[in-house]
Amino acid sequence: MSRPFLQRRAARWGVYALIAVLFAIACGFLSHWQFSRNEERATMLALVAANYDADPLPVEDVLDRGFAPGDEWHPVLLTGRYLADDQLLVRNRAQGGTSAFEVLVPFELADGRIVVIDRGWVAPGEDAVPDDVPAAPDGEVTVIARLRPGEPLPSSGRSAPNGQLPTIHLPSVAERTGPQTETAFYGLMVTEDPAPAARPSELAAPTDDPGPHLSYAIQWILFAIMGFVFIAYMIRTEIRARREDAQVADPDSGDDEEWTPRPRPVRRRRKDRDADEEDALIDAGG
Repeated sequence: MSRPFLQRRAARWGVYALIAVLFAIACGFLSHWQFSRNEERATMLALVAANYDADPLPVEDVLDRGFAPGDEWHPVLLTGRYLADDQLLVRNRAQGGTSAFEVLVPFELADGRIVVIDRGWVAPGEDAVPDDVPAAPDGEVTVIARLRPGEPLPSSGRSAPNGQLPTIHLPSVAERTGPQTETAFYGLMVTEDPAPAARPSELAAPTDDPGPHLSYAIQWILFAIMGFVFIAYMIRTEIRARREDAQVADPDSGDDEEWTPRPRPVRRRRKDRDADEEDALIDAGG
């Protein structure tokens, strides 16, 4: 083979190898991302397992020292009264297989500090708003709730009508209730004492499903390996095709043994046995 041809082939194979390397780097990045998400999910599941059914703490303890990520899902005990006039609805919440509304009611403690309580969810009515929202109990109430961090506003800039919120954005609640409102966390209601005759539907408990992140991470690693295998197969196929083309053009060239055409066997026609016997009778009669 000529040197220019070998150089072109080497350059082409180099491009193949570069594509495989770039593909493997992309797969490695995606695999690392899935491993990270799997670790985050495992940490969250461990936090839920440790805090979800723990004994309630006085909410004042958390307010005094400040909310920490390790406090999420931990039950707290609150005693005070609901500020029912400042109730808000959070729209477009995936609950009960529908775009539900979650009911937020500020809760004022004896010292004047306010903690937002999520009392549960209500289904939308015919006009895309709830037909009825169960009222919070009047007077002094004792509430057990689980701590959750607040949510940011939507990055899309999506807003909500008056009396509603697009997310559980606690600073938006504080604009209505004042600076004494806690904006680092809110409480998911578990129980109320005295219990009202009707209450919003209870929010679903967090799932213990670890998710598909680990399997996805392994799949991306396999994809990276398959990329190199595919490139190797392409190069091997090209080499084999070149050898076959060279042997067709010049059978005597190449590294294989000398190619010699094999004679085609001649098939003899077998005479019919009856015809032989008939010829013999004719010869005898003549």
